[in-house]
Amino acid sequence: MKLAMMEKQNIPAALKKAVVLKGRNKESTMRDMGLLVLRLITGGLIAGHGAQKLFGWFGGSGLKGTAAIFESIGLKPLHPLGPMGTMGAMVMATAKAHWGKPIWASKGGAELPLTYIATALALTLTGPGRFSLDRLCGIRLPRALVIAAALVEGVLLAIGITSHPAPPPTSPVERQAATTVATS
Repeated sequence: MKLAMMEKQNIPAALKKAVVLKGRNKESTMRDMGLLVLRLITGGLIAGHGAQKLFGWFGGSGLKGTAAIFESIGLKPLHPLGPMGTMGAMVMATAKAHWGKPIWASKGGAELPLTYIATALALTLTGPGRFSLDRLCGIRLPRALVIAAALVEGVLLAIGITSHPAPPPTSPVERQAATTVATS
């Protein structure tokens, strides 16, 4: 709109260029800074969440506890890679662990996974921005590979969500406790 209005007026070309580029650079810089903040905060939180699950840091259950939780709801460990992997993992968490509960995390709901899904989707749609390792290192995945990964992830999510595996076997101690309670 600015450019169209300036073309109708008798304004020197150098001034037109400065005005148009100045606004675009500021908007572009703000967009890229926003994407950087989004990636750093979300990435940090997801890394912390993963550290809870893997190492037991920050009050987490560690790898054995997490594996037990995943197995109890019929999941095998996932290895998410980038935003699409984050979305896949959080969709699975929402479907298997939080479905049917109120939205808020304090009630066991999917508040946090949905926040991560929205953030990962936004990053998938906008790209990493200027201030990213991808840009610095010149990393750009072929579109066909991204589409293939998305399709594979979609199929695996459908299989994972619709599967209803048998519950894990109970230990002899659990069977004895159940028998004792039933006979009491």
